[in-house]
Amino acid sequence: MENPGFEMQEEGHPNMVSKIPPKNNYPYPYLFEQKKTSCSLMKIFLVCFLACLITTAIGVLILSLVYVGQVGPKPGQDMMDSAVEEKPSQNKADSRFSFLNHLGTSKVFKFEGGAIQWARFRNNPKDYSTEAEMRFGTSINKHESKMTLGTLRIVSQGLRVPHWHFNANEHGFLLQGKAWIGVVDEGGSTVTTYNVTAGQVIFFPKNTLHWVKSVGDEDCLFILFFTTHDELRTLDVDDAFFGTPEDIASRSLKPEGGVQFIRTFEKQLEDQAVNLPANLNELIKNANYEQSANSSVWKYFYDLKGSREFIFPGGIIQWARYRKNGVGLNENEKIYSESLNQNADTLTLGTLRIFSNGLRQPHFHFNAHEMGYVISGCGQIGIVGDEPVSEFTVGVGDVFFFPIGTQHYIKSACVEDLLMILAFSTGNQLQTLDMDDYFHATSDHILAQLFLKKQPEFKKIPVFTEDQAVNIP
Repeated sequence: MENPGFEMQEEGHPNMVSKIPPKNNYPYPYLFEQKKTSCSLMKIFLVCFLACLITTAIGVLILSLVYVGQVGPKPGQDMMDSAVEEKPSQNKADSRFSFLNHLGTSKVFKFEGGAIQWARFRNNPKDYSTEAEMRFGTSINKHESKMTLGTLRIVSQGLRVPHWHFNANEHGFLLQGKAWIGVVDEGGSTVTTYNVTAGQVIFFPKNTLHWVKSVGDEDCLFILFFTTHDELRTLDVDDAFFGTPEDIASRSLKPEGGVQFIRTFEKQLEDQAVNLPANLNELIKNANYEQSANSSVWKYFYDLKGSREFIFPGGIIQWARYRKNGVGLNENEKIYSESLNQNADTLTLGTLRIFSNGLRQPHFHFNAHEMGYVISGCGQIGIVGDEPVSEFTVGVGDVFFFPIGTQHYIKSACVEDLLMILAFSTGNQLQTLDMDDYFHATSDHILAQLFLKKQPEFKKIPVFTEDQAVNIP
């Protein structure tokens, strides 16, 4: 209770409680005599007092109900709104979902040959599974991130059927398994096929027909990035075929039997996006998983796990990116680098390994948004941007997003290393500035004036000969 007087009287003050001794021993017998003569009046008083209490209680209850009716949620008002008003801190906590998506727990879209999960924007709010997913999707769209992320699982012998994307390039990182890739160039004159294993990168330019076939004994698991912050638009070959009039398809393909042959095709009831027919062994007798020449393959492929390691005190970075004039790249890597740069709105990919207790220090990117997926380990992420965001935890299967120019850091918080695949929304050289670099680049007298700290104090910040981008205590 807020009223200390009421608290004291509620159960009586300790000093006000007394025990009345027996009448015969009591030194003032007239008090008991007086009590007998006034007994009836006391009863009347008690009855009246009790009636007053009951009347008062009823009155208070009625007033309370009227008050609640006036200040409570209006008919049709969202109860979530009133909850947020009562707990404004809840709004602040939810702000992390502008930058965090628990992809591992999101809706699974199942197909015959595999499954897909999405961290994406959707035009229809009803297509989101949770409020948190909607906040993330809205955020990447509002910031024009030019990125959508999805995981694609293809079971052994399953096929992501030939398709193309109207509004996005596709970059993929194979986390597990072995796949055979096909890419059809403009005009169909060149078909590039190649094999890819765990740790390697695939690339498909916008509107380029491609397929992915799982050819190992275990499932393939891809982390896919698409260069759009709008809803991804895709067309599968079977849908394109069945959407074409029979006579037009017949005149185009000119099969034996003409239109009658075209009519033997049956559209399946289930979506065939990731396909694995039950009678696959009857349908296919021979399958060759050929590898095209390197000059073609490396336009769509990069051996990330075999690339140069950039080693820091607290971790390791490897890059699949464009380098001006091919600096630091071998001949095959130069092909990939130029392929990225020649196509508009491509991505830079990289793996970042942060050793246990290591830190990717606060930094920001001049020319790219960043999106990442946690492969192993766990970490803490902090963001300093245009809205307050509390530090949040990420673990395996989580997706995070840093808008361009937003300062951010990542700490490894587990015994095992924190390993992530990162994508940056630029096909040019990534431009980044770390906190220690901009402190050292700023004159100490400017820092002294800014932080109201004596100029010599800033000499205590050391300059290291080794890059501290990823450091460790």
